[in-house]
Amino acid sequence: MLYLSIILFALAAMLGLAILVNWLSNKNAAKGVIYSHGAIAAIALVLVILYAVENPESFPKAAIILFVLAAIGGFYMFFYNLKTKLRPTRIALLHALLAIAGFVLLLVFSFA
Repeated sequence: MLYLSIILFALAAMLGLAILVNWLSNKNAAKGVIYSHGAIAAIALVLVILYAVENPESFPKAAIILFVLAAIGGFYMFFYNLKTKLRPTRIALLHALLAIAGFVLLLVFSFA
């Protein structure tokens, strides 16, 4: 379950990078890429949370916290952009940093 979540988070990260590159170059990212990024990351997060429920004595607590914070930032950016059509670049960078840190901690938990 954790290995599948790692693969899904890696895929979500690639899609997120494509979105960020478009935003930083003042282009609009394709809606399909944006929706896929969110959906894939959400599925990966649910898998990690299910792992935590099944293994309450040992699970990647810090990674889950960072991923949840990144998800909150992602929801904020999505709805802010829908409402205003502006790109909250600073929040996008914070979102990416939180997700990358969560991903690294998940890798350390899984493979160390």
